[in-house]
Amino acid sequence: MSEALFHIGPFDVNIWNILVLSLIFYLAFKGKKIALRLINKYVEKTELNIKGKKLARLKLISQSVYFLAFYLCILSLRVNNPMVSFDDLLNYPIIQIASFKFSFYHIIVILTVLFSARISVFFSRLYILKRLRENPSHDEGNEYIYTQLAKYVIYVFAFLFCFRALNVPLTNLFIGSTAVLVGVGLGLQDAFRDLIAGFILLLEGNIRVGDVIKISSTSNEEPLVVRIKKINIRTTQIQTWEGNVLVIPNTILTRDKVENWSHGSKLTRFIINVTVAYGSNTELVKDLLKEAANSHPKVKKTHQIIVRLSDFGDNGLHLELIFWADQHWDVQTYKSEIRFEIDRLFRKHNIRIPFPQRTLHMPTQD
Repeated sequence: MSEALFHIGPFDVNIWNILVLSLIFYLAFKGKKIALRLINKYVEKTELNIKGKKLARLKLISQSVYFLAFYLCILSLRVNNPMVSFDDLLNYPIIQIASFKFSFYHIIVILTVLFSARISVFFSRLYILKRLRENPSHDEGNEYIYTQLAKYVIYVFAFLFCFRALNVPLTNLFIGSTAVLVGVGLGLQDAFRDLIAGFILLLEGNIRVGDVIKISSTSNEEPLVVRIKKINIRTTQIQTWEGNVLVIPNTILTRDKVENWSHGSKLTRFIINVTVAYGSNTELVKDLLKEAANSHPKVKKTHQIIVRLSDFGDNGLHLELIFWADQHWDVQTYKSEIRFEIDRLFRKHNIRIPFPQRTLHMPTQD
């Protein structure tokens, strides 16, 4: 069992090494799960009540478990490879092409940089949330924007540092990739437009997570009222009234007409279309429609309720009930409740809502 089965870099690996390595990574996996379980006790729906320092320590421990496991694996391999030093492992070439050399040292540097970037993103998020929430007039939408921008900046610098650690000149990389980027850009024009639109949405802040917006497409499609769930670099997640979560390209939010119900005045004018039969008492109908609107608690009584005769239709009189209410996610439910009240009042006062009819005159034969 002490005979070498294969090699890992400069190390000879036998069956005992495999058993020890398996045990170390199993304990690391279990240790991380325990650390994450402790973190979840402090994280429920939001991070409003998180104790930042304690949570940061737990997060750091949970992410450091595998680094500790890697170090213990190296020590276990050196038991039966006493002549191999740690420097020999770091300098052992995995890939070597001309002047380019990729060794275990580069793997450790890259993993360390990415790990540090992830931890930096976490700490920057805690710092941003703490600073913003100290301001009484803070906006939750700003929290998402600043944390996302901080994450992108940190990861960009992390990848640039990784290229630098690999001794890859950034100038040569950019020059050599210009032609490739031009060719790829021609084939991925829509994707690049979505990326640019994502940065515009994050930087401008006109549309934020949690906002209720109305999207009016340039085509003949019906306007779509949705809630913003998440804004990514290329796509945005939106939730419809039906509860469905859709993923749309960011260019839709920058190209189409978007009405943000969460910004500016919360009051807006809504219209309910009603048709009554010819010959109905229009004054009575007008009073009943106003009564139905006034009976709903969400309708603003400080604003005038208007009933307008919009047209003489084929089957009856077309009227519009115009009222003011808050731009709310449940506005369609409010309008439905008003329609139920209109139907009840019409049936009570024998006001008939007509349905389409056609009269056919058949020629008679003498």
